[in-house]
Amino acid sequence: MRPLWADWPVGTRVVIRYRRAEGGFSDALGDLVAADDDAAVVHTRRGPVRVAAADAVVGKPVPPPPPRRAPRRD
Repeated sequence: MRPLWADWPVGTRVVIRYRRAEGGFSDALGDLVAADDDAAVVHTRRGPVRVAAADAVVGKPVPPPPPRRAPRRD
């Protein structure tokens, strides 16, 4: 079975939901920096997250984040 990320080019912004070892699920949102048949590495705001293909539940490419808004002036 092919992993979710088989057709995603490195550098694409993605989200992957995966099973956590301690139970439950988590999301890795960021840029795809490496991928093969066994795992994908997503560079998130908190650093790189390695997602094993066996733990991946769903995922998809996502659009870039919106630009930051200017600070409010009172």
